[in-house]
Amino acid sequence: MNRSITAKLVLAFLAVSVTVVALASGITYWLTVREFKQLVFNQSRDQFVANVGLYYQMNGSWDGILAYVNLRNAFPQQSGGRGPGPNQPPLGSTGGQNQPASITFLLADASGKVLVPAGQYQTGETVPQAKLAQGTAVDVNGKQVGTVLVLGSAPPLGPLESQYLSRTNLALLYAALGAALVALVLGTILARTLTHPLRDLTAAIHAMAKGDLKQHVSVKSRDELGELAAAFNQMSSDLDRLNLSRRQMTADIAHDLRSPLTVIGGYVESMRDGVLKPTPERLDTIHAEVQHLQRLVEDLRTLSQADAGELTLNREAVPPLALLERIAKSYDQLATRNKVSLEVQAHAGLPEIRLDPDRMAQVFGNLITNSLRYTSAGGKILLSAEQEGDTLAFSVQDNGQGIPADSLAYIFDRFYRADPARAQGSESGLGLAIARSIVEAHGGSISAESEMGKGTKVKFVLPIQVD
Repeated sequence: MNRSITAKLVLAFLAVSVTVVALASGITYWLTVREFKQLVFNQSRDQFVANVGLYYQMNGSWDGILAYVNLRNAFPQQSGGRGPGPNQPPLGSTGGQNQPASITFLLADASGKVLVPAGQYQTGETVPQAKLAQGTAVDVNGKQVGTVLVLGSAPPLGPLESQYLSRTNLALLYAALGAALVALVLGTILARTLTHPLRDLTAAIHAMAKGDLKQHVSVKSRDELGELAAAFNQMSSDLDRLNLSRRQMTADIAHDLRSPLTVIGGYVESMRDGVLKPTPERLDTIHAEVQHLQRLVEDLRTLSQADAGELTLNREAVPPLALLERIAKSYDQLATRNKVSLEVQAHAGLPEIRLDPDRMAQVFGNLITNSLRYTSAGGKILLSAEQEGDTLAFSVQDNGQGIPADSLAYIFDRFYRADPARAQGSESGLGLAIARSIVEAHGGSISAESEMGKGTKVKFVLPIQVD
């Protein structure tokens, strides 16, 4: 395929170059021939005008001009070199049988009477003034004594002119061959330059097809091919990261399922064997682990629905302040138990927004739970809402320990924990991933900013008008 593209590019460059050179050569040749013929014709006309003018000046009249012209046509090498040279057209037309077809000069006196006939005009006829106006005046001592008309085609080229044109054609041929050779060389170099990144991309794609997702091709230009290579590198990096995330997610799911199942299995087996008695405390422990499994399964189900675009939203118009106050009331007891204050900051005049209150409560719940987990006693969590143009911006801000900068970009990934050592209890690592899925299902976006030792702020923006 690559060789085929290279060959096509080379042939295209060659075809364009040859076509352009051939067209330029043809036009040049046509213009050269035309101008040469016109030059020879003008020289013949000017020579005829000069000779007949000299005749008039020497004789004082046109008497005998026809015989003079015929004599010079019959003996062109005589008259002191003033007549036509070898292979040049005669002075004018005599109307005789030996007259060449290209002898096309007619001479009329000042009144328009034909002195040297040519074409359809005979000696003694009068040429119309309109026709005379198209001719060349014969001036003697500042006075027009006659007019020369051109009535036919230009005379043929002489051997010198023909030889010059032949050399010109040969030069154009050499130029065309040289241009074709240069086009072939440059086309080959350029085609290889263009297809080299494609060959690298093809090799990288084949490697990815075999399972090696982390590929990198060098970006050697800033054109479209360079952008393609950069986009491929980004895609490869993202795929590799997602593949690692998928593997890690599978391991995390297995771990999160294994831990409660191990506890439940251990208690049940011990009770069955009579080693332990089924006390209320032990049954409560088993129940708590079962609830943890149920939450994990429900979280996975929610994420699966979001990925498939099947997350159900029961929208209704909700005042932002009322939503925040309801959520704060739900988590007030838990915050008090952790000795953390939970506050609400929002204006009562904010416009209502159509959303799913239960799903949004789940988002706030996950964010507040994370803040409580990493905020020390005496800390504060602030729930706020404000209007930003056609959107409403909600945020959950704490003054806890903060998130490391190198972890901030991954906190919304599934099963990612900024502090794995604190991944205890019911934390599954899916809370922020679920929050992002629900926010995006509402047509919004979510982001986080944090500074170590000063706290974290998670902000999500929702459009006010949601269909």
